[in-house]
Amino acid sequence: MPLMQEQGTFQRKDEEISADVITVKINAEERAMLEEMKKILEQDKDSTALKQLATMGAKVLLSPEIGYILQTVFANKRKNRRLGIVQYELT
Repeated sequence: MPLMQEQGTFQRKDEEISADVITVKINAEERAMLEEMKKILEQDKDSTALKQLATMGAKVLLSPEIGYILQTVFANKRKNRRLGIVQYELT
């Protein structure tokens, strides 16, 4: 079997590179939101736009600044629950 080099490792040509495929159902509101994001990204393909949005979301959620904000919010919620403080809903 012939071998080919792929990203620093050797792999047989007949070996298939596996990919994880997922199915996503979206409602009309989510479709409209996706279409708007595709316009902003200037990306026609749904799958590529979803991948790009997931990467952007991960960069935001995993950034130290957002981590600090989330920690603060969750700590406040935990303290409020412990103290019996009424939760406020944003309108």
